[in-house]
Amino acid sequence: MASSSFSFLLVAALLGLASWKAIASDPSPLQDFCVADLNSPVRVNGFVCKNPMNASADDFFKAAMLDKPRDTNNKVGSNVTLVNVLQLPGLNTLGISIARLDFAPLGLNPPHTHPRATEIFTVLEGTLYVGFVTSNPDNRLLSKVLNKGDVFVFPEGLIHFQFNPNPHRPAVAIAALSSQNPGVITIANAVFGSNPPISDDILMKAFQVDKKIIDLLQAQF
Repeated sequence: MASSSFSFLLVAALLGLASWKAIASDPSPLQDFCVADLNSPVRVNGFVCKNPMNASADDFFKAAMLDKPRDTNNKVGSNVTLVNVLQLPGLNTLGISIARLDFAPLGLNPPHTHPRATEIFTVLEGTLYVGFVTSNPDNRLLSKVLNKGDVFVFPEGLIHFQFNPNPHRPAVAIAALSSQNPGVITIANAVFGSNPPISDDILMKAFQVDKKIIDLLQAQF
């Protein structure tokens, strides 16, 4: 009796682990493909499938022009061109997306996270200083200077950044992400530019600064 109880608990534990793993990332496809029906009124975790008989090659194609430079004339000097399920419906349930990142000289992709994806990052042109910070309580910074052809991985959910340290030359990178819709949370924008704003009292306490500094930071966003 004890042996059968133990076997039952073991099986239950294994099923629990399998279930946790199954819901910890994008849902796996149960058929060849599930082209997203972006116009469906049905709301599910992801997108419902269009009739596979109505699918065409165009559902799996986008003339994204990822070979073309993007405009980096903005405050941070960078531009991210993401191709996810919203631009390419054939990505639905496939657990992958891609982005081109352009950096002006001294351009920055500010500290941010992807709540639903790991990112593998490849430098195509130039030099980039990149890094991520581990979770509490260590908050270790793991960083590296990357040159053309180098690859770096940013684990899912961790704060990371990319910076072009060259004051004279732009840089370009390509990133693949392990979700059809990885999401992005830019830390400064989220904390100081939320809508409605986070209370000054909360931010003053969290950052241990006075209201004037909080007001100054919020005014940037």
